Amino acid sequence: MPKPHRPTRLFESDLLESLSRVHPATPALVWTPIAIWLFWRSFATHHLDGYEIVGLGGGGLLAWSFFEYAMHRFLFHLAPVTPWRSRLQFIVHGVHHEDPSNPTRLLMPPAPAIILAAVLYGVFRTILGPVWVEPFFASLLVGYLVYDYTHLAIHRGNLRTRLGRHLRRHHLLHHFVTPNARWGVTSPLWDWVFGTGGRRPLSRNHIAVIG
Repeated sequence: MPKPHRPTRLFESDLLESLSRVHPATPALVWTPIAIWLFWRSFATHHLDGYEIVGLGGGGLLAWSFFEYAMHRFLFHLAPVTPWRSRLQFIVHGVHHEDPSNPTRLLMPPAPAIILAAVLYGVFRTILGPVWVEPFFASLLVGYLVYDYTHLAIHRGNLRTRLGRHLRRHHLLHHFVTPNARWGVTSPLWDWVFGTGGRRPLSRNHIAVIG
């Protein structure tokens, strides 16, 4: 009889351990109302027209797609050249590669997500100003939610569409064949731009692993 799966523990402290995990519904409950509120303010308070909102919203989605790529490539896979960096990399992302089907670690926990969102909002508010940042950042949050739930579906869902199967294959190749390539999760766009799409599977075993 197979032994029950025991999720990898990151911290001795029960509090820190709880903050490193997230229920799958939590990101949607936290960020969807904020995105809706920012879109509403764009219309009702700032009186932006549809073209402005669509343009800024498209920019927010594009910015998220690039940030997703860069974060995965340069932060999540930070080279573990010192014990401290090795520990940090494992906490941030290495644990996911060790335990890729753990549903409590497939989405970003609220504590680091809130810190990251505050930093990004401050940066883009400085660049775009207090009015344009709102539809831009609302769309960036939508991009983030799409990323989180695409990642969840890749590992735990049953993706039936051609796009879904392509994204699943792309990401699982990253996990099991080319861990130093294929950084995009919701889109391979920036992998194509920067030439990090990785090599093709070399054997039937690789193909069997990714399905």
